[in-house]
Amino acid sequence: MSSLPAWSSTAGRRLFVALLALLLAAAATMADAVTAPKAEASTSEAATPDRLDYDVTLRADTDGSRWTGRQRVSFRNASDRPLREVYVRLWGNGEDACGTPDKLSPVEVSEVRGGTPGPLTVNCTALRITLPKPLARGERAAIAFDVSITVPERNNRFGREGAFRFLGNALPVLAVHDAKGWHLDPYVSTGESFYALASDFRVRIDHPSTLKIPATGRTWTRPGEPGRTVTHSVAHQVRDFAWAAGPFRTATETSPGGVRVKSYWAPDTPAAGVRLNRRDGVAAVDRFGKEFGRYPYGEIDLVMTKEFGGGMEYPGLVILGTTEEGGAVVHEVAHQWWYGIVGNDEYGSPWLDESFAQYANARFYGWDTFDCWSETDWPSDRTALTNSMAYWAEHRGEYHVIYTAGPCALARLERTVGADAMARLLKQYARDHWYGVSTTADFKKAAQSVTDQDLDPFWEEHRIR
Repeated sequence: MSSLPAWSSTAGRRLFVALLALLLAAAATMADAVTAPKAEASTSEAATPDRLDYDVTLRADTDGSRWTGRQRVSFRNASDRPLREVYVRLWGNGEDACGTPDKLSPVEVSEVRGGTPGPLTVNCTALRITLPKPLARGERAAIAFDVSITVPERNNRFGREGAFRFLGNALPVLAVHDAKGWHLDPYVSTGESFYALASDFRVRIDHPSTLKIPATGRTWTRPGEPGRTVTHSVAHQVRDFAWAAGPFRTATETSPGGVRVKSYWAPDTPAAGVRLNRRDGVAAVDRFGKEFGRYPYGEIDLVMTKEFGGGMEYPGLVILGTTEEGGAVVHEVAHQWWYGIVGNDEYGSPWLDESFAQYANARFYGWDTFDCWSETDWPSDRTALTNSMAYWAEHRGEYHVIYTAGPCALARLERTVGADAMARLLKQYARDHWYGVSTTADFKKAAQSVTDQDLDPFWEEHRIR
């Protein structure tokens, strides 16, 4: 494992270690899943299905451990080819796969309408639904199904800590088909496998009134049955929907830039850390809005507990392990742009969100990045910033380079092209891919456009391939 970069000051090191805790700590063994074969497709084929519209109704049990409801999703075929099926990704089954006879998978789908379901595949994280008839380009269709979600007994992005429940990647979402075929990659516990197109969500969450529900999107509450509350959420152009539940303490403030920042924390979370996260979260959402483009969702929720490992980002919601020294809030807020607004295939190109978010994090804290590249130590000749999660899952001890060498490479690119050119590059790049999907080739082309210097040697030296 490489040493920490030069810009890891005491404060920086603490945040850096907190961030890596989630990624590099002993986690559940990655499922031995096999990626489904990719269909042949032309390189110009549009990502599909797109313009997705999710309508979800959920009801919680007494403590938020089990949720049942109905989910409907409508979609359009953006491809020139007829769309004959769709795949639903049940990412919540990633850690437990297909379960055991005594313990079923955490996420179950039943009573499918709008198509014919096949058997679960990719270790019970993918469900193929064949459409009644091929969907032509530009046509819309919809599927619906019952969903049952049981929160696993582990402290994880989909898990629990004491009386608090985290429901990240719990809600089924549609897979993407593009020029590479259907993206049916396996779940990984180190890093993320997720790839989704910007979508609209309308979610109605019926829960005991003793529980607070931070969630993706703009939320409001209405009285429900006696002793119950209904939290409504509407989210436009987001790639996923996550929520949490528990007897949180709460506070709401509005940033100078007009973003509503809602903080939720467990009572035993260190108060000093909560204050730091709230302060830095408010500052970061405005700072990155100026640097990359105004935050478009109006609201962001910070969910803080004492024992959660590191941090995890979702559109409009981040989960933060919080000590007296705060947590990885700035890095996770940066993900609202790098993965959330400017999308990417997180399994195929994890550096496009993790390295960019950590570069933004370093700039926010003013870490000295001048010599950090000199500390980069490639573990092997095969190691490259642009490796996929297939590589990192097999070489977990090397995954840290995404967070060390990656932001250092971007800092060195800033010095190569100039600070002003780098600022223009990132803002224009975000604008060009706003709510879209970016690739390494896209970024290399955009970077080359801001300088007369041939960047090919730079990409080679920094293993950006």
